[in-house]
Amino acid sequence: MDKYIDGIYERGWLTNNGPLVQELTRRLEEYLRVENLLLVSNGTLALQIAYRALGISGGDAPAEAITTPFTFVATASSLKWDEVEPVFVDIDPDTWCLDPALIEAAITPRTRAIVPVHVFGNACDVDAIDEIGRRHDLKVVYDAAHAFGVTYKGKSLLKHGDAATLSFHATKLFHSIEGGAIVFKRKEDLERARKMINFGITGPETIEELGINAKMNEFQAAMGLCVLDEMEANLQARARVWRRYEKALPNNLQLQDKDAALGYNCAYFPVVFESEEQAVRVAATLKENGILTRRYFYPSLESVACLKSQSAQPISEDIASRILCLPIYADLGGEDLTNITEIIQGALSD
Repeated sequence: MDKYIDGIYERGWLTNNGPLVQELTRRLEEYLRVENLLLVSNGTLALQIAYRALGISGGDAPAEAITTPFTFVATASSLKWDEVEPVFVDIDPDTWCLDPALIEAAITPRTRAIVPVHVFGNACDVDAIDEIGRRHDLKVVYDAAHAFGVTYKGKSLLKHGDAATLSFHATKLFHSIEGGAIVFKRKEDLERARKMINFGITGPETIEELGINAKMNEFQAAMGLCVLDEMEANLQARARVWRRYEKALPNNLQLQDKDAALGYNCAYFPVVFESEEQAVRVAATLKENGILTRRYFYPSLESVACLKSQSAQPISEDIASRILCLPIYADLGGEDLTNITEIIQGALSD
């Protein structure tokens, strides 16, 4: 870390597309095997900039985007904030991603985009969703906040859609404390977005776009470079933890179904219990033993009042009520992991 931080002070260049931001951009494009990557200051702004650059938000006519209710609230609130109405479509009960079979029935003359989520890094049915987008002339923006480094059929999952967005929040597999990125399909969309993240300014006396301040600074980039330096070792360690969990947990718990062609990043270990009562009891028992879990993603977003959804999404609501994400990190030792799984088994047998 010192070599990156010392360089910032030596140069006196703290933000505005500094050398470390440029270096991190190059290295991430190489590591992720993508082009047209734009770093931004957080994952929510990544979504909003993508909407603006692709013409999904910002128009005069009322707009809608089809999305999933089983996700972090920023997926939907970023649409609502930009005056695009989120229209929720239910999820597949096994993959927990947006069900493409339900999308077309939700399309209206106001629909401008589809915003699916690669939930916990699991790939959506990208072939089906991309085809629906092409057939109906809709933009497709994948919320890939969990999908850092994930591949599908040997290629980066981030190459699908008109854009894919990443979150580099401190809780993510790859992080820059706060931060995010957008991977665009087309270079012209990247160039428009690049102007937008710097207030629309293109020169000392020139403003060409309606913009905002969404730039990543040099200290964020320094952290990102440090994390990237250790990424392969981190991935290998997390994969070992993931496999130990899979072997040790009871067989009656539901794990997420993944395509055989998916190159998974082991970013999360979500488990669905047989009932909400079981999930709540396990979470409480683990907490009593100093182990924190998260009910990702609860509640199902169609039930959130400020999003003003008009329709129930029963599969999302059911999965959301019964899910827990268990702790997973690179140095989670075998003894600690055994302790977690034994506590779960004990809570289930009570």
